[in-house]
Amino acid sequence: MYTYETKYHRPKTLAEAAEIFASSDEPAYLSGGHTLIPAMKGRLAAPANLIDVRRIPELSGLSVAADRIVIGAATTHATVAGSGEIAAAIPALCGLAGSIGDVQVRHVGTIGGSVANNDPAADYPSAVLSLDATIHTDRRAISSDDYFAGLYTTALEEGEILVRLEFKIPEIAGYAKFRNPASRYSLAASFVSKLRDGSVRVAITGAGNSGVFRWTEAEEALSARLEPGVLDGLHLDPADMMGDMHASGEYRAHLAELMTRRAVANIGGVHID
Repeated sequence: MYTYETKYHRPKTLAEAAEIFASSDEPAYLSGGHTLIPAMKGRLAAPANLIDVRRIPELSGLSVAADRIVIGAATTHATVAGSGEIAAAIPALCGLAGSIGDVQVRHVGTIGGSVANNDPAADYPSAVLSLDATIHTDRRAISSDDYFAGLYTTALEEGEILVRLEFKIPEIAGYAKFRNPASRYSLAASFVSKLRDGSVRVAITGAGNSGVFRWTEAEEALSARLEPGVLDGLHLDPADMMGDMHASGEYRAHLAELMTRRAVANIGGVHID
């Protein structure tokens, strides 16, 4: 039988969490656990010390200002999906959160856990990148363009804790997602935002070999006219897309293109397949 010993910690403050991490052998932070726990079950990870940060007060809560939304890292998907304040400011962000997994997943999974792990099929990274968000940690602030570094890889340093995310409130935004019917993870999804400075940002998740990415050609076309038709003739390279038992690179490229068109067609809300 495959066994190993794991010690569970529940710190009360960020400082205590950082201290446990620094003084422990093979530590790992735990939030919602929807990436780490499956990795442990599949024997892809075996941390000797699990540090549960979900109940640290500094990581909770959300606030909405005139030009931005700030969401604590331990805020659940259900909280984001059900927030009237966020729905009024960025309805597409509420729709994205409400499309994640099922009811049980949404009441346990957290926005910080999703962004910290950068799972290639996760939803939130597309919103972070498209809305030009700033990622605040216990050490610094990181722009979204500098944060995502590849599959399951981010700019977070060893022991660094994601504290909150600061989203720009756009002029308008839309999200479209094609789900795996079993897991509801994204086979391909697109978040399209027109920011208040007039720039358009298109972020694709669930499809790329390197995880979430910006589709710059689509951004240029949509900057001229925010209509699906301007994307005619634009195509993603299948060689840059993931291929697995669920979908080939060619199919994911097609889905990502289609989801971008549907995000624009449903701008101001969401479209879920």
